[in-house]
Amino acid sequence: MNEIEKNLDGKGMRIGIVQSRFNTPVCEGLLASCRAQLTKQGVNDSDITLVTVPGALEIPLVLQHMAQTHKFDALIALGAVIRGDTFHFEVVSNESARGVSEVQLHGGVPIANAILTTDTDEQAEVRVSVKGAEAALVAIEMANLLKAIL
Repeated sequence: MNEIEKNLDGKGMRIGIVQSRFNTPVCEGLLASCRAQLTKQGVNDSDITLVTVPGALEIPLVLQHMAQTHKFDALIALGAVIRGDTFHFEVVSNESARGVSEVQLHGGVPIANAILTTDTDEQAEVRVSVKGAEAALVAIEMANLLKAIL
């Protein structure tokens, strides 16, 4: 059996990040942990492109445009949707996740989805360092996997 091994080497990889500006402290924390992990895996800071958007619902459109450029090995979505008192939480959570998945499947570029969906600010803050770093690892692993399959 031919097995493709997990590869977390980010050397030479070009990564695009789309970050929401809504819930700024959480999103900036996600970005900091994501960038630190990308660097740890060998991705040069000059090979990381960051775009910010107003909120989670705007992330898929920008990811789509980035995927269409064919300039990126992988993309990362960073954001935070924190439950409020209205149904808006469900709409934003579901539609942003659906949009990210759609772009990934139709664009052919792996996308690590680190748009947090939590009940409270505290829950989001607890997840910031872990989820940002995990997104970096997922992006690198999936980009390497797709290259290995070709």
